[in-house]
Amino acid sequence: MTKIALITGATSGIGEATAIEFAKHSYNLIITGRRAGRLLELARKITEEYDVQVQTLIFDVRVQASVIEAINSLPEDWRRITVLVNNAGLASGLDPIQSGNVDDWEKMIDTNVKGLLYVSKSIIPLMIANKKGHIVNISSIAGKEAYANGNVYCATKHAVEALTKSMRIDLLKEGIRVSSVSPGMVDTEFSQVRFHGDAKRAEEVYKGFEPLHAEDIAETIWFIASRPAHVNINDVLIMPTAQASAVYVNKD
Repeated sequence: MTKIALITGATSGIGEATAIEFAKHSYNLIITGRRAGRLLELARKITEEYDVQVQTLIFDVRVQASVIEAINSLPEDWRRITVLVNNAGLASGLDPIQSGNVDDWEKMIDTNVKGLLYVSKSIIPLMIANKKGHIVNISSIAGKEAYANGNVYCATKHAVEALTKSMRIDLLKEGIRVSSVSPGMVDTEFSQVRFHGDAKRAEEVYKGFEPLHAEDIAETIWFIASRPAHVNINDVLIMPTAQASAVYVNKD
């Protein structure tokens, strides 16, 4: 039977690597994101390299109407989604709470919490109808610990942790598995986005040690999703060897 994975935020980083990882294992893919050019290029690359089909859905997870419209546009044979990877998320700004930018706060809350909810609410009924499914939410070490100037970002990822646990309980009787992956420092566009495009400042974050790579997280997501039906990996915290906590990093 053909398996289908829907991956949000697939235009770069963990989302892109996860799409490629699932394609390696013969999953057909629904990849979503805001940047049409990158999404279409990824779809082209995957279909050329792997014997799978790819659907692209271009929308912003923050806009509920766009999420609903996109999911409703899927042809019937694409609605049997096996795995949902709620990857779309971001950090915006790194300021003390007293001087934080409200626009940054709203961007993080709307993407990391409300976006995850909008997508999940659209997909869960399809999984219930199919009597199976697996939801993997991408959280963060920031969902386990708070750190200086992380305030609202940490709050949104703590929310992802709570939502994952609640979804697991609510969907228990439906036989739908729910998991979370909480990475430490991963060398992606994350810091560039956090620092509003300041590439030099972002580069400094990963100097002096080897951070995680997007592929490391993608392989972990695949491991979780590929367990036998009776196994649910509730939560994985994955860190670079050089990172012991949100703030303790061994740099040269």
